[in-house]
Amino acid sequence: MVSSVLCRCVASSPPDAAAATSSASSAASVDPCGGAVCGGPDHQLRLWSLFQTLDVNRDGGLCVNDLAVGLRRLGLHRTEGELRKIVQAGDKDLDGQLDFEEFVHYLQDHEKKLRLVFKSLDKKNDGRIDAQEIMQSLRDLGVKISEQQAEKILKSMDKNGTMTIDWNEWRDYHLLHPVENIPEIILYWKHSTIFDVGENLTVPDEFTVEERQTGMWWRHLVAGGGAGAVSRTCTAPLDRLKVLMQVHASRSNSMCIVGGFTQMIREGGTKSLWRGNGINVLKIAPESAIKFMAYEQIKRLVGSDQETLRIHERLVAGSLAGAIAQSSIYPMEVLKTRMALRKTGQYSGMLDCARKILAREGMAAFYKGYVPNMLGIIPYAGIDLAVYETLKNAWLQRYAVNSADPGVFVLLACGTMSSTCGQLASYPLALVRTRMQAQASIEGAPEVTMSSLFRQILRTEGAFGLYRGLAPNFMKVIPAVSISYVVYENLKITLGVQSR
Repeated sequence: MVSSVLCRCVASSPPDAAAATSSASSAASVDPCGGAVCGGPDHQLRLWSLFQTLDVNRDGGLCVNDLAVGLRRLGLHRTEGELRKIVQAGDKDLDGQLDFEEFVHYLQDHEKKLRLVFKSLDKKNDGRIDAQEIMQSLRDLGVKISEQQAEKILKSMDKNGTMTIDWNEWRDYHLLHPVENIPEIILYWKHSTIFDVGENLTVPDEFTVEERQTGMWWRHLVAGGGAGAVSRTCTAPLDRLKVLMQVHASRSNSMCIVGGFTQMIREGGTKSLWRGNGINVLKIAPESAIKFMAYEQIKRLVGSDQETLRIHERLVAGSLAGAIAQSSIYPMEVLKTRMALRKTGQYSGMLDCARKILAREGMAAFYKGYVPNMLGIIPYAGIDLAVYETLKNAWLQRYAVNSADPGVFVLLACGTMSSTCGQLASYPLALVRTRMQAQASIEGAPEVTMSSLFRQILRTEGAFGLYRGLAPNFMKVIPAVSISYVVYENLKITLGVQSR
């Protein structure tokens, strides 16, 4: 095993450790590892010993084949994909193998990550992980396993038969493994950060301890914001068509998808298909920032001292954070609807639109439809989260063997299905909100309330009237999810986010 190799100090020394060898020789004669099982004066020698053991062809570098053969001799079996991740993570000079310096740097960096993970799992803070702590950690992430399954996980790492794992056992088992099993569920299954379908009502994602401490979290958010901007711009024509159908379509004025596009192009040309997109993109940054900050503050109130929240706590915190963010940027939502519905020449731009609304209708116009918008957060966020967690758990239980990485297509499928279900549940409220936003105030006319508008739609159009514009809304989900994912992954690379 790795631990026995790490603790065996051999006579040969690394090229740059001759001084360390002579200074430690007296200690080594008494205690081969210098009493430094977890690091100490002979740490460099033990790493060199491990490097020599793995360097089966003695060429001074570790390639994928060296690692496969060397680790197999030590009783550790890794897939080719896992070994390739190890080489890619440590290969600074991109020569396809790890020299001793790169090997040491990789192990030191990886050990830091493992220590963070170990501390997050050690709920009792006693230096050991038991079955209950594994169950609790997974439950916090929304993954339920039985005690027998938790014990099975323990047995794979427990070398002394105590049914608990100390730091040495944890480190030895995972040190030459490219992933950190339990927290990678958070890492791989990000949802609201990656997927943007035009409605920012999802519960915010969790971030691992490592992502928080290294500052990677804000890069994820920036990448998500950029992905959302590109995704919304690409699907803006469908979004504008949805708004037009929500407001203008009725039994007497049936509007189909082709007819709607034809009408928009005839009225304002091809450029008119993107009306309202500018403000829709601009509101991503403030909304995401406010939502994330509010979510982190609310987490402390509802989640006590837990690093990650349970599902119902995430729903409460996410819904409240969404309500705070939506309240802060709601005037931009009204502007987006008015800009999407405007006729050619009606407004010269966003500022002109805002000035005219303020002058003619007053400040209250910027909060029309606020109540149905707030009410729509709970069914959207709740069903989206519930469906996504259910699909995630089903995949993890059935298919996750060596990694929690679901792959691109599973992730896209889960995101598409959960977003679709969330939108379907909250769509009537979204339609009423849009109609209230679109209604220009006329002096002396009665103010239309949410309940009266619901009754009017049901009376004149039936239940189907509450789902006007649903077809173009669903048509944009798959391209929106796909585009946002591709752009997100590319922006991550540009921003230097560590590869999964």
